[in-house]
Amino acid sequence: MAGAGAATGVLLAARPLQVVDRVAPAFPRERLWLVRALGARLLAQHGAVLAAPDPRLVRAGSAVDLLHAASMVPFVASARYGRAARISGGLAAAYAAVAIAAAPRR
Repeated sequence: MAGAGAATGVLLAARPLQVVDRVAPAFPRERLWLVRALGARLLAQHGAVLAAPDPRLVRAGSAVDLLHAASMVPFVASARYGRAARISGGLAAAYAAVAIAAAPRR
């Protein structure tokens, strides 16, 4: 799962316009820096878990994903940001849930 998260991060950081065009075409082009920033965060977070799958690190990443999902809630009904917020927030919530369930045990 961390590999998928890191790969998603690389994709968002390297090709934000292509991703946005495919999944959320109404997303404003002047905000593509947000997509790149999210990609960098995902790459750092999931790359760290790949490098050191410590339970505390997995739980911390899960908390970050839950915060991200919560931060998307105010935007879900927006015409411009709604689709991106629903996709990004939903994936973050799913990552958080799966990470906690699959976290290595001490």
